[in-house]
Amino acid sequence: MPRACVIVLDAVGVGDLPDAAEYGTAGSSTLAHTAEAVGGLEVPAMQALGLGNVMAVRGCPPRADAPAVWGRLVERSKGMDTTTGHWEMMGIVTERPFPTYPHGFPDEILDEFSRATGRGVLGNVAASGTEIIQRLGAEHERTGSWIVYTSADSVFQIAAHEGVVPLEELYDACRTARGILRGEHAVGRVIARPFEGSEGDYRRTPRRHDFSLEPPRPNHLQRLREAGMTVHGVGKIGDIFAGCDIDTSHPTESNAQGIAATEDLMRTAADGSLVFTNLVETDMLWGHRNDPRGFADALEEFDAGLPGILAAMRHGDLLVLTSDHGCDPTTASTDHSREHGLLVAHVPGAPLLGRRHDGDTFADIGATVMRVVAGAAPTDLPGTPVV
Repeated sequence: MPRACVIVLDAVGVGDLPDAAEYGTAGSSTLAHTAEAVGGLEVPAMQALGLGNVMAVRGCPPRADAPAVWGRLVERSKGMDTTTGHWEMMGIVTERPFPTYPHGFPDEILDEFSRATGRGVLGNVAASGTEIIQRLGAEHERTGSWIVYTSADSVFQIAAHEGVVPLEELYDACRTARGILRGEHAVGRVIARPFEGSEGDYRRTPRRHDFSLEPPRPNHLQRLREAGMTVHGVGKIGDIFAGCDIDTSHPTESNAQGIAATEDLMRTAADGSLVFTNLVETDMLWGHRNDPRGFADALEEFDAGLPGILAAMRHGDLLVLTSDHGCDPTTASTDHSREHGLLVAHVPGAPLLGRRHDGDTFADIGATVMRVVAGAAPTDLPGTPVV
């Protein structure tokens, strides 16, 4: 029985969606603009699979002989964040956008959070995570108050210095916030943002943790497991799906760890398994910091690890490279952008040469996994198999 490996290159959007202007991100094209800004990408493994066939990418010309299906996917969900993007891949279309708070959270939310956690609150603004810890980090160290902030996404982010607040207390505070943020205030994610260092040199640590809403059912992950399949989550996949329908979770502190864990799982996973990986550094470290060189380096690091993953695959397995939204590091904004999702699908040994697929939903990914791994895609969930 075949297996599947879905790798989400976080925030590697491939051009504006038609409604991008409604989200204030018209003109974004993360992959193409990054490649242009650095004078061209060096990604021979992805080029061989057809990355340059998806769109014009400097340094990555098209390959007519690429053994894959490639194209762009439209996000039907109302949003441009991690949760809506990943959920839609698994057949969950978010018709009503999660709430956002460009002017900060209501006092009643923060008062309840402060009472429940025993600490005050600083910030309560939409801000860059790296900027706000520089601005408020010293006051946080003096007072012990939480730094609470948000972004253009539906997130309640809590930053705390690891030398001031133990990690487990920060995680418990996030669980408390997750319990408070329900109903009309049900944000997509509560995020723990630990940091370290001293005034003028604060740095976020890799021990971030996301606390998401539980995904609605039915969805493709649920259906896979009902069919007796095993789902392995790598990186923040377990967090994004709130642990639901994830059999094993493999958190990581870097893309390098995520690449290694994916390869290891593809060498050892049983027949009928899905390895579902998120590689977050393109988004978290480089997209939000408007650093195209760092973004390109992260793509090239993944490309260097891709041959090992391919070598671990068996005849008939499925590999999908995709993305959940954009975060164009060449624009003035440091927030996500409303873009098409990347699609490159490869099955070792399958005659998939030269075929393009432009789909109207990210759910085509989940439907493809179901067809390859379980034998058929559900008819009651969105998505069209691409192989």
